Amino acid sequence: MKKVEDLKVQIFADGADKAGILDMYAKPFIKGMTTNPTLMKKVGITDYRAFCKDILTTVKTKPISFEVFSDDFAEMERQALEISSWGKNVYVKIPITNTKQKTCYALVKKLAAKKVKLNITAIMTLSQVRDVVAALDPKVPSYVSVFAGRVADTGHDPLPMMAAAVELLKVAPAAELIWASPRELFNIFQADAIGCQVITVTNDILKKLALVGKDLDTYSLDTVKMFYNDAVAAGFKL
Repeated sequence: MKKVEDLKVQIFADGADKAGILDMYAKPFIKGMTTNPTLMKKVGITDYRAFCKDILTTVKTKPISFEVFSDDFAEMERQALEISSWGKNVYVKIPITNTKQKTCYALVKKLAAKKVKLNITAIMTLSQVRDVVAALDPKVPSYVSVFAGRVADTGHDPLPMMAAAVELLKVAPAAELIWASPRELFNIFQADAIGCQVITVTNDILKKLALVGKDLDTYSLDTVKMFYNDAVAAGFKL
């Protein structure tokens, strides 16, 4: 098994808790950051602009993605241009469709022509990947974010799709594929094996990095001890 430091896939921290973001930003193995409106809502953020600009006072040298939150493409464009202006390391997340399932490709093409760094998000099919790549400027840095974890939640194996997506992105040299919404730490190793450039990982999963390479007999014993100690602590009797 590869060591974490030997992996080629870039690990991006995914979250909206300020302390967590800054903690992950300081770690050398974290190569970038992402967030989204749902994560921000969960931690109680109400002033979107203020939160993002506050984070950017520290996060200056690694890429970070902030998402537009309109359902209207003209307003998405306005928001995207403002968000992009906040820093050279800022990528603007554009959803693959709006809530009426109208695709974002025309907007992506327009923003890419203006050299806006984009992160196209909530992708779940190869046809979406293909159409996004066609809309991107191959010379402008961008991310194509495929929600492999959500695909897996439906009972489909995302690995063949992600491997095919790697091939589709080869015509856009400045674009990188993101394995988004991983469900377990092993997804990092899967993403690395197929040549996926980036994987976004929540803090809960990142905490498991300390287990990489752990002896499985030792891990088995640790688990048995946990069950025993918890039963004793609970005072169970039969």
